[in-house]
Amino acid sequence: MQVFLQTLVGGLSFGAVYALVAMGFSIVYRTMGLVNFAHGQVVMVGAYAASTFYMSSRLPFVLAIVVAMVVTGLIALVMERVLRPLENKDFDLMLIGTIGFGVVLESLATIIWGATGRAVPTPVDSQPLDVFGVRIRTYSLVVLGIAAVATVLLLLFLQRTKRGAAMQAVAMDHEAATAVGIHVGRSNAIAFAIGAGLAALAGGLVGPLLYVSPTLGGTLGIKGFAAAILGGFGNITGAIVGGLAIGILDSFAAGVFQGYSDLVVFLVFTVIVMVKPTGLFGERTVTRA
Repeated sequence: MQVFLQTLVGGLSFGAVYALVAMGFSIVYRTMGLVNFAHGQVVMVGAYAASTFYMSSRLPFVLAIVVAMVVTGLIALVMERVLRPLENKDFDLMLIGTIGFGVVLESLATIIWGATGRAVPTPVDSQPLDVFGVRIRTYSLVVLGIAAVATVLLLLFLQRTKRGAAMQAVAMDHEAATAVGIHVGRSNAIAFAIGAGLAALAGGLVGPLLYVSPTLGGTLGIKGFAAAILGGFGNITGAIVGGLAIGILDSFAAGVFQGYSDLVVFLVFTVIVMVKPTGLFGERTVTRA
């Protein structure tokens, strides 16, 4: 039982990170129907930026992540602005453009930070907590807490603010939202920025758990993407559930199958998606002609 609970807590902490990545994918897709294939690289840039502000600039860990979120948000605004002219011409070109941006971001990260990567020290006491015989990493609880707060804030923004309501309207019907005076371009830009902020938060939180390198975005991006599909692409609640499910499954698979954990995770993922192609919570996306 102790091993089970320890594995579960470890899976939940990584699952929270995957959920943040999945929410970033989903909020862009639900608003504009676009899969941002540069999202994984934004996670990586966020991880590098947060670790740089934390380790080199000596900012408090949480503040370093906030600054990294601002940086990636600005990058996302530039990305959306550059890609915007393609939206009404050929939407497929806009999608391909995100792939190009991902390649550029990974190359720039290699130039700026190098290809060797870095280890990020944990910002809290590394001594695990003993809870009824279950040893829990203190930092795992920090990850869960911060991810939970970010998720609640995002849901409150979407459900309780005018800008969030406008983004919901754009997600439901692009043309109808335009007809009632909603600035669709602004909603798209905000979606990109929020998605990038969530990516940076995920990257910053995972820094002390994994080795930060230019290829980090590939690993987290793929699992975050799988989590978004598993939950129902474009559904925020589904992204949360999908991320936690992928994290828990990955943790238990690593304990049983060790080096084959990724194979097991994606086999299970494939079976679930074959049975329910729209994901656990269905699919929400913008309506396009």
